[in-house]
Amino acid sequence: MGKRSDFGRIPRDFYPTPESAVRPLFAHLPEGFTFSEPCAGDGRLITHLVNGGGSCVAASDIEPRGFGITEASYQEAPVSGDWVITNPPWDRKVLHPMIEYFSGLLPTWLLFDSDWMHTKQSIPYLPFLRKVVSVGRVKWIEDSPHTGKDNCCWYLFDKSNTERTRFYGRT
Repeated sequence: MGKRSDFGRIPRDFYPTPESAVRPLFAHLPEGFTFSEPCAGDGRLITHLVNGGGSCVAASDIEPRGFGITEASYQEAPVSGDWVITNPPWDRKVLHPMIEYFSGLLPTWLLFDSDWMHTKQSIPYLPFLRKVVSVGRVKWIEDSPHTGKDNCCWYLFDKSNTERTRFYGRT
């Protein structure tokens, strides 16, 4: 799954988001928030966000695996509400265009590896980065006794906002 793993990747990076990975985000979302989920998979992230007080106004995926999730690429995804919130594919050829696209539409929270922000490839996207919320290691595979080998963060991208980037460590 990660750069230090010899396990094969799951097709289309389908790693359902566990509730523990979503908890750190709640402190950064207002009460009664609305969101779109363009990489919804089986809807697990939606469930966690709704349980945390949010309301999903649009859900899609290129390969939907849950009820009420429409089939659409990220460019065709219905996007409305206060935020885009998703656990996107980590493949940079997909991730980087998503950052560019969604951050121009709505403030966008994306969950992916924390090492990204320390690489040269992140430089073009750092002007849109407003918040980084540390999550730590995530147990992506439910039945596994192990967590992933990469630390993760929630990243907030927003082209319409010029605030400086703020980092929030684990609490």
